[in-house]
Amino acid sequence: MKVFDHIDSSVAFFDEERMLIDAVRTLARDKIAPRAAAYDKSGEFPWDNVKAINALGLNAMFVPDAFGGAPLSYAAYLECVREISKACASTGVIWATNFHAIKPLIDFGDDEQKARLLPRVAQGALASLVITEPTAGSDATGMQTSFKPAGDHIIVNGSKTFITNGAHADLLLVFGKWSEIADGKASISVLIIEKGTPGLTVVREEDKMGLRASSTATLAFDNCRVPRANLLRKPGDGLKILLASLNKSRPSVAAHALGIARGAFEDAVAYINERKQSCRKIVEFQGIQFMLADMATDLAQCEAWLWHVSRMIDGGASDFGVESSMLKMRASDIAMRITTDAVQLHGGYGYIKDLRVERLMRDAKITQIWEGTNQIHRQLIGRSFLKK
Repeated sequence: MKVFDHIDSSVAFFDEERMLIDAVRTLARDKIAPRAAAYDKSGEFPWDNVKAINALGLNAMFVPDAFGGAPLSYAAYLECVREISKACASTGVIWATNFHAIKPLIDFGDDEQKARLLPRVAQGALASLVITEPTAGSDATGMQTSFKPAGDHIIVNGSKTFITNGAHADLLLVFGKWSEIADGKASISVLIIEKGTPGLTVVREEDKMGLRASSTATLAFDNCRVPRANLLRKPGDGLKILLASLNKSRPSVAAHALGIARGAFEDAVAYINERKQSCRKIVEFQGIQFMLADMATDLAQCEAWLWHVSRMIDGGASDFGVESSMLKMRASDIAMRITTDAVQLHGGYGYIKDLRVERLMRDAKITQIWEGTNQIHRQLIGRSFLKK
C-alpha cells in the first residue's frame, strides 16, 4: 500500500518520537490486537491493555516535564491514538480520553493544581471528561449540573451521562454552572473531582453497540463536596475552556476514526486478494476496483488533512476550530463508510463476529456522534463562511 506508506513517511517525527511510536505499534500488534475480540465480546474493561500502555509511560507524552512528563508533539500523540485504535478501538478511546480530560488542566490550571495532579497522570492515572447530560448533548451549554460555593468548598449536584472512563477514572474534569451567576452560558465553570469523593456515584455503565470494552457511564452528584482549590480558573471561565478543549479533542477523535478505517481497509484488501469467485480473485473485478479506489482515495486525503491540522497545532496556531470540525466530520464519515464497504467486500463472512470488520463497523458509528454530531459540525463549518 505505497500511497499510505508515502503519507506516513511524510510526517516529521523526532528520533525519540519514532522510537516510542515503533514501541506502540509493536504493543498494539502483539498484545492489544489479539485481545480485542475477547474484550468486545465480554464488555470487560481492558485493564491489561491499560497497564501495558502505562508500562510504556504513554501518558507522559502530554504532561509537561516540570510535572513528571516527557512531552512530545501533538502529531506523535495522534499517531499513537491511530495505532492503538486500529488494534482495539475501545482501548484507543480509553487512552485518548486521558488527553481530552487533562489538556484543559495543562492549559488552564494554576501551578498548585498542576503540581498536585499532573504527576499522577504521568504515572498512569485514568481521567474522564465530564460534559454530557441527559438533556444537554450537542448543546452542552444547556447543562444543569450546579456548582454552589460553600466557603473553601463547592457543592456539586446533578447528573452526567455517556461519560467515557467515568466508572474507572481517578480524575474527572466536570463542567457545571456556577449558582451565583444567572446567565446560563456565562455561568459554566470547570471543577476537578477525584475518585472516591463522597456524593459521587456511578449509576450504571451502558451496554453499547460498539466500543464495548470502553466504559461509558452515567454519574450522579449528590451534594458532592469538592475543595475550591480544584476549581479551574475562575467561576464562569468554563465556556472558554470547553471550546478550547473540544478543538484539541476533535482531531484526536478523527485519529481514532482513521485508525478504525485503516484497519478495515487493510482487512478488506487482504481478503479480496485471496478470495476467489468464478475462478478470479475478487479484486480483479472492475466493480470491486472502483469501490477500492474510492475507499483508498477518501482515506488518503483525510489522513493528509489529519497531518495538516496537527502541523497547525504543533506550530502554535490559535484559530483552527473550523479545520478541526472538518477533520472530525470527514474522518468519522469515512470510517463508517469504509467499515461498511469492508463488510460488503467480505460478503457473508463480514457479517460474522469471527472477523474483525464486523466489530470495526460497530465501533465506527459512535465517531459520527460524539464530540459534536456531524450535523452540528456541518453547521459550524457552513456558518464560518457567513460574511460579518
